[in-house]
Formats: sequence, C-alpha cells, structure tokens
Amino acid sequence: MSELYDILVETPPTPTLLLALDQGAFDCERSLKELAALCEANHMEAVGEVVQKRSTPETGTVLGSGKLEEARLAAQQLGAQCAVFDGELTGSQIRNISTAVGVEVIDRTMLILEIFRSRAVTGEGKLQTELALLKYRLPRLQGMGESLSRQGGGGGGGAGARRGAGETKLELDRRHIHARIDTLAARLAEMEKRRGESRRARAKTGMPVVSLVGYTNVGKSSLMNALCGPSVAEADMLFATLDPTSRKLVLPSGMAVLLVDTVGFVSRLPHNLVEAFKSTLEEAAWSDVILQVADASDPLREEQLAVTAQVLDSLDCADIPRITLYNKCDKPGAASFDPDILLTSAKTGLGLDRLLQRLDQLLADRVRTIQVLLPYDALSLAGPMRQRGSVLTEEYRPDGLYLEGIVKREDLHLYQPYLV
Repeated sequence: MSELYDILVETPPTPTLLLALDQGAFDCERSLKELAALCEANHMEAVGEVVQKRSTPETGTVLGSGKLEEARLAAQQLGAQCAVFDGELTGSQIRNISTAVGVEVIDRTMLILEIFRSRAVTGEGKLQTELALLKYRLPRLQGMGESLSRQGGGGGGGAGARRGAGETKLELDRRHIHARIDTLAARLAEMEKRRGESRRARAKTGMPVVSLVGYTNVGKSSLMNALCGPSVAEADMLFATLDPTSRKLVLPSGMAVLLVDTVGFVSRLPHNLVEAFKSTLEEAAWSDVILQVADASDPLREEQLAVTAQVLDSLDCADIPRITLYNKCDKPGAASFDPDILLTSAKTGLGLDRLLQRLDQLLADRVRTIQVLLPYDALSLAGPMRQRGSVLTEEYRPDGLYLEGIVKREDLHLYQPYLV
C-alpha cells in the first residue's frame, strides 16, 4: 500500500504549453511567468510558450491560424498534454483552439479556479469556490450549444429536431446552475452572518487582531509560523493556503494578540473569485493593525502594495493602522531599502524582533501593566486578565491571589480597588 502511495505522490506533473496574445496592455513576459507558477501550483509543468503579438484577437480563435499551427507542432514536439491560455476565453474559443492545437485547452481563470477548488479546506471555502466556478461557467454554456445539439435528437428527426433537443439540454443546464447559484449564495450569506456574530464575540474578548494581507507567495503563512510556531501549511508556490487561519501571538510586552492570515492576491485575479472571497478579505476590516506584506525580491512589489492598499480602502480599512513590511529580504535579488523600512525574513528570522516591537508600540495605548491582589471572593476577575490580556506572574497568598499582568485600559476600572 505504501509503495502505491509513493507512486501516486511522485506522479510527474502534466506537461503544459502556455499560449498568450500580447496586445501591449500588460507585461506579457511577467504574466506568463506567473502563469507558469500557477501551473506548478496545480501539478502541471510549463514546457513551452507560444505568444502572438497583435493589436486585435482573431475572431473565434484569438490567435491566428499560423500561431495555432505553431502551437500544434510545439505541443507534439514537447509532449504537451494540455495548453493554458493566459487570459479568459469563451466556450467556443476553447473548443476551437483545442481542435486546432490537438490538446485539451483551459484558460487562466479555469486554472485558478481549479487551484482554489483543490486547495479549499473549510466548508465555506469550498462553497465559495463552487459559486465562482458556476458563475464562470454560466455565460459559457451558449458556446457549448453546438456540441449539445449534435448530441440531441434521434433517427429521422432531421437537423431541426437535433437542434431543439440541444437547446432543451442547454436550458436544463442553465436552470440547474441558476438554482445551485441561488442555493450557494443563500448558504454563504448565512455563514457570513454567523461569521459576523463570531467577529463581534471575538471583539468582546478584547484581544487585539492583527491581519496579514498581501499577494500570494509573499510569505504570509511562513511569517505566521515563524512568529507563532509551525502549524500552518506553507510552500514556495502560489495559493499554498486559501482558508483564513488565526493564531495567538504574544508580544514582547506580554500582550496577546490574534494573528490572522488572509487569502493572497494574484494579478488579474478573476472578478468572480474576488467577489467570492471578499468575505475572507473582510477579516482585515475587523483588525486593530494590518500587516501589509510584500516580497522584497519582487520588482513589482510597489505596484502590488498599491493594489493591496486600494482593495483594503474599498473594504473600509482606511483608518486602521498599517505596517508595511518587506519579507524574503534574504533572497537573491532583494533590493536595498531605507534603514527605516521594516525588512523581514521568515526563513532566517531577520527583522521579526523589530516587527513585534512595532506592534507593541502601535497597541501600547490599549493596555497597562498592573499588580493586583484579588481576595478569594473576587477570583472571577482573573478571567478578564487571562482572556483579554496576559498574566505575567501568578501567586496564591493567604489573603488572596496576587497577579501581575497586562490588562485592557477599558478593564482597568475592574481592578482599581485591588491595585498594589
């Protein structure tokens, strides 16, 4: 059984050909590099590229006939089993390109959706992914109409009968997808309501919330493990983790905070996917501090930080204090920065002490360190200090429980009569 498992685990990645139309609207070379990384995240290996530069796409196939023939020959020579187009395609375009190239074709959005589908762990994450997938498929059903019509009808029915049967199947598919979308939207709305209640309950506990926000693969999960101890899956690939995770982090002052890792961004993230996972990103709106993470070795880090900031502002996070940190500063190619800029490396630990001190400074006005002697008939007051702050010293004495610890300023009045 273990040998079979090893064989399954070591299954080689699927050889994949990358296709792109370069209209000069964005950095095609960088986009293809990211597409190759997305393929790697889905156990596919980019073995070649076919790019066409032209101002307008070819009707029906996007790429011209000459480039499609080039892609067909490249797929044969490189042993590619599928092709990924760097952009969104209609149902008919997918079918036409696949016919011309001779291998299965998917587009960039389908690839991202598949990664999300395979990586989602929580029930909500799975529902969000399914909703995004159905919304993406719905407008593409019409492009599948011809293949459905060819499958419809019986002997002697003629073209009209076959066409009618295909349209009936198409309408059934549409109704089914619409019904499923409505069901998923209702279930997710209920989950969002419960999460809102959970956030409010969490706010009442008083533990400050710190959110990690940034593009995928900038090292947010690695930072969480470096700060809180390993437990979150991490890998040097896009979308290594999708579902938000929360961990308790104790700062140098002794104050406990809740560190939340959110889903990462990616350039040209499909709109439906952004909407589906917006509730996950909204975790940041409930934060006391936002850690905006960038990859120090990425030449487009400033552009990515600007996009991240724009999304955060759209989620009503403009007034929440932010700390921008440049992670992976140990990597080759990391740029030189101003000494005042916060550089970190989850791998080596560089800069993590400064980060924790910066968090302490931002949150300092929320807490106070006190010493109290609680009579035995007032021991219930130890609860808020443990739950909403931190206990540094605890000692049972004949006349009560002595505590030295950190409490929220709004809790200070509870301990006023017992201060020592």
